[in-house]
Amino acid sequence: MTHRAPQHQAFIFLLIAVSLAFAWILLPFYGAIFWGIVLTILFAPLHRHLLKWTGQRQNLAAFMTLLLFLIAVFFPLALIASSLLQEGTAFYEKLRSGQLDFGTYFQQIINSLPSWISNLLSRFGLGDISTLKSTLSTAATQGSQFIAAKALSIGQITAGFGISIGIMLYLLFFLLRDGETLVEKLQQTLPLKQEHTQQLFTKFVAVIRATIKGNIMVAATQGALGGAMFWFLGVQGPLLWSVLMAVMSLLPAIGSGLIWAPVAMYFLVTGATWQGVTLILYGIFVIGLIDNILRPILVGKDTQMPDYIVLLATMGGIFVFGLNGFVIGPVIAAMFIATWDLFSEEKENA
Repeated sequence: MTHRAPQHQAFIFLLIAVSLAFAWILLPFYGAIFWGIVLTILFAPLHRHLLKWTGQRQNLAAFMTLLLFLIAVFFPLALIASSLLQEGTAFYEKLRSGQLDFGTYFQQIINSLPSWISNLLSRFGLGDISTLKSTLSTAATQGSQFIAAKALSIGQITAGFGISIGIMLYLLFFLLRDGETLVEKLQQTLPLKQEHTQQLFTKFVAVIRATIKGNIMVAATQGALGGAMFWFLGVQGPLLWSVLMAVMSLLPAIGSGLIWAPVAMYFLVTGATWQGVTLILYGIFVIGLIDNILRPILVGKDTQMPDYIVLLATMGGIFVFGLNGFVIGPVIAAMFIATWDLFSEEKENA
């Protein structure tokens, strides 16, 4: 026994070391791997259905699921990106031709402000439009020089993004095909009771599905409603603002307001009173209610977490992990709560 103890400790040390080393080499593609796992969880029910339809042919079912994913998700996103590019190009042309003059708009806002606010802005060099234009021109020149110097890096980032997408799709195929076998092996390997492992895996899957489906549905709904109102009010680039609002809607409670509230304030200070009032009422009672009604139903109910925990976990996740954090944050919070619940149960039963 005494002879085997050092060998066992050495084996555990080796196991931890090689596991950390493996995680280290996969770290550059953690986003692709994470989303490969997330998409596998989301499309697993469809894969199981196709598996029955194809007579348990794993490769064919996985390929068909991947193809349907590309048709249903990837290609529409590419079309939206193309439309955004066209709208962004048109927006730039209007800026270049002078049809949109943000300097004039800015001066209108400054003139509408109380004198004490105008004086405060003047101290920071923001009260005079000519000074502001000079500052922005200098910043633009420096920015263009920086971008030119980093052009190679930008190309590398774009290439890296393409590689990550390829890895994600490649991994999605094999996880769909072999996912159940891998999960069974992982459950057998983890040093936990079988029922605890099953509960944690069930919780993980439930939170992933609830977070993705809930947040995507809320974001899409708020973005569509906001974009429609922007189009009705004659705001330039409604599709661009719609997409921005959808992205910001991933932040619970406050996200969409970061887009429509400044536009509403601009309307008010420039004399477009009915447009500003309409947008504020619409933002609060239509766009805001979508968040307050749908998110607790679609996210909070299935994750079994209070709204404030969902908010803090989402914002913290985005702050730490970037855009991936809107899923990672709630998952970590849910697993934290589930693990402590299991610990409490074990302590009570001891």
